[in-house]
Amino acid sequence: MSDLDSMNREIKKRQLRRQIVPSPAPQEEDSEEIVRKARKRVKLKRLRIFLIIGVILIAVGIGLFQYFRYYQYTGYDVVWEKEMKEGSFVGYMDFGGNVLKYSKDGASYIDNQGKEIWVQSFEMKSPTACVSGNYAAVADQQGNSIYIFDKSGPTGTATTLLPIIKATISAHGVVAAVLEDSTSNYIYFYKNDGNVLDVKIKALLNGETGYPVDISLSPDGTQLIGAYAYLKNGALNGRVAFHNFAEIGKSVPDRVVGGFDEPYESSLVARVHFLDDTYSCAFADNSVSFYSTKNALSPELLKQVVVEEEIRSVFYSDKYVGIIVNNTDGENPDRMNVYNPDGTLVFSEAFHYQYTQADIDGEHVILYNEDSCRVYNMSGRLKFEGTFDFPVSKIRNGRFPNTLLVTGPQNMKEIRLQ
Repeated sequence: MSDLDSMNREIKKRQLRRQIVPSPAPQEEDSEEIVRKARKRVKLKRLRIFLIIGVILIAVGIGLFQYFRYYQYTGYDVVWEKEMKEGSFVGYMDFGGNVLKYSKDGASYIDNQGKEIWVQSFEMKSPTACVSGNYAAVADQQGNSIYIFDKSGPTGTATTLLPIIKATISAHGVVAAVLEDSTSNYIYFYKNDGNVLDVKIKALLNGETGYPVDISLSPDGTQLIGAYAYLKNGALNGRVAFHNFAEIGKSVPDRVVGGFDEPYESSLVARVHFLDDTYSCAFADNSVSFYSTKNALSPELLKQVVVEEEIRSVFYSDKYVGIIVNNTDGENPDRMNVYNPDGTLVFSEAFHYQYTQADIDGEHVILYNEDSCRVYNMSGRLKFEGTFDFPVSKIRNGRFPNTLLVTGPQNMKEIRLQ
């Protein structure tokens, strides 16, 4: 029995051994595969972190955008204040990121903290200023002198034989001036050192072009847009003409590469302006026209906005064109329309405010009078309305999004909106 039991036990042991399936020996991973997977995990972790930071930044950006777009400031405090020498003060103009102050006895360049960078003395009876890029000019209307400046100071003085009627300057310092004698008008051109260029346009009221009412040089100085008045069937009509002073314009009389009469039948064009080297605009008594000289030999009228109401003011920058007209609908007596350079409407807003000046600075429209101002953004929303305790001559954006530079004949202040 014992032998039989031993045999049975041995058989059972063998059966158990057959039922046991040995586990395969663990295989070692290749070291390069381990490194690759580790790097992949690190990259995924970094990607998640970047995505989280990106979402946070986008949320903050949207929040700031909404804040600056919709928030209306109700007060201000003065960041700094500086007294200005009044003299025979005439006006201020934005120039090279700062301010050009001009008067009958001189001009000065003032930075955005009220410091005079340079001063130029002269004597003029009726000074008028023009600016383009980093160049500016002050001309004596009905006089014979034009002072030309860049941001570092005077670059030259042009002296004319005939009285000056109008002047415009390019971003390279080339000056075009309308001069008048007893029988005709001329457009002369000057270098930034004041020397006369060998280019001249003669203009007569009953001539082919007409009498020059206003002119504007393109920033690069190669194009000029002119507003002209001419006689047709005994009536005075308006005309817009384009002159080209590059090589391609030499082949045409007076370098006129384009003229537009039909849009201004029975109306006069009072002002023209080059916004940049391609886009320009013309303001008539009943319309605003938008032009393109993308094809330099064939200027194009992109759009003419007919204005049935009385145009009270026009203003512009290198990016926007604005007009203020009498409002015939609703309680507010005025309406402000702002356009892109191609004539598309940016916004239209009715308002009630006794302004004397209207400017565009960056993304803001600034309306102001001698002791108050209103600031609108390019959505037409009122961002700030305030009054001041000193005379105001010019208001522009300050160094930061919530600051303004408020300048008068005797004071300059930077205010922080609250």
